[in-house]
Amino acid sequence: MNPPSRGLRLAFVITAVLLLAGGSLGYVLHARHRERPPGQAADASFTLAEPGLYFRDSDGGRVARQGGPGLPRVTGGPPCDRFHAAGEHALCLRKLPGIPARTDALVLDRRLREIRRVTVPGIPNRARVSASGLILSWTTFTTGDSYATTAFSTRTAILDLRTGYLIKSIEQIPLTLGGARHHDSDVNYWGVTFAADDNRFYATVSTRGATHLVEGDLHAWSAKALRENAECPSLSPDGTRVAFKKKVSDDPRSPWRLYVLDLATMGEHPAAEPRSVDDQAAWLDDSTLAYALPGQDGRASDIWSSRADGTGEPHLLVPGGSSPVGQPLPAHGHAVALLPAGTRGRRPRILHR
Repeated sequence: MNPPSRGLRLAFVITAVLLLAGGSLGYVLHARHRERPPGQAADASFTLAEPGLYFRDSDGGRVARQGGPGLPRVTGGPPCDRFHAAGEHALCLRKLPGIPARTDALVLDRRLREIRRVTVPGIPNRARVSASGLILSWTTFTTGDSYATTAFSTRTAILDLRTGYLIKSIEQIPLTLGGARHHDSDVNYWGVTFAADDNRFYATVSTRGATHLVEGDLHAWSAKALRENAECPSLSPDGTRVAFKKKVSDDPRSPWRLYVLDLATMGEHPAAEPRSVDDQAAWLDDSTLAYALPGQDGRASDIWSSRADGTGEPHLLVPGGSSPVGQPLPAHGHAVALLPAGTRGRRPRILHR
């Protein structure tokens, strides 16, 4: 048998290369398909248009809605590990499969359709949308998965939907601590909450073994510490108070207590919830806080509410839920304390990024 000609050998090589390339492309597309399984979007009938309490349902991991006392739970939202919504937008944090840990931060409109996706390293942890819906922030654990230990690291981002600009990490924002500029490689930020002007924000900063409540200014690109021992702040709708978790014990099973800080006087008092709260509380109105606690009867977590002034008793709002956020009820609706609609603030220009 005569050996194949040079032209025939070249044809064999080209065919083999094409087959390998096609197989590699098919594998990549298949892998992407496996990472993004079907059913990741909200049902067409499930939107933010209906009033009620929106939250992550622990059973299916999807966003659900509770319209009021005695009304059935409505499911059909997108699957999220953390969720928040305000104004015209929602933020859904979703952990991706595989190692190292990665998270998709999904920006959704009021019909819960995806309009932007940012993939970041780490495990979903905190999510917040400003009252106008124009500024979003998320925090992921990049090392560790609990604030109860010292072996953790976080990454906090801020996304401005007015300009589309993404600040991937706010760790480089100039920080004033104790009246002096503070520099340290161990600085970690988490738990951002925004004021109504879409410029001022509050967050937690951890450095040198202590946590601090900081007030930040996006326009001036600066942050200053206001007080020590404050984590996961949440600004009240009227902008006068911050709910936060305060470390009150070295017991890792019950280290925190939910407190409320008056920003005018810097006086504080405990909220009505006596149990340890490891969550960024949500204000349902100017007097009511909602937050997740470890669930009862085998549930992963439950949503509770209590009065911010420290009076009364906590109430179970949603069995088997987390990430609570309210949408306002009409005047004739059920009497449920829910977060009032946000107002659009001025549009400051970010000078430093």
